[in-house]
Amino acid sequence: MSQLILRQQDRDRLEALLAAHLPGVTAWAYGSRVNGTAHEASDLDLVLRSPDLTPIPFEPLDDFLDALRESNIPILIEARDWARLPETFHQEILNNYVVVREPAIAENLHRIKP
Repeated sequence: MSQLILRQQDRDRLEALLAAHLPGVTAWAYGSRVNGTAHEASDLDLVLRSPDLTPIPFEPLDDFLDALRESNIPILIEARDWARLPETFHQEILNNYVVVREPAIAENLHRIKP
């Protein structure tokens, strides 16, 4: 099983930002910080997946990206919307990823309209 190379304090901050700005979204890490080829200054690649895998609205996504830039996490974090990536890239990510945050079912329930 792959592990994410990221300081715990940075992971905690990242998870808090995800919960605050994209509460119903699952985040996976992939790339060098998962496959073991990262160095101290490597960026963190994230893919964000909405509950129904449809595109994440731009406003909350932009708010999250702004919050990342303003955070005290000392590495560059590249976050991409799963729904806006090509299918071939999906397969590459599925080969090796780590779940950073998976929202609780209760967080997604309020998104379901009667």
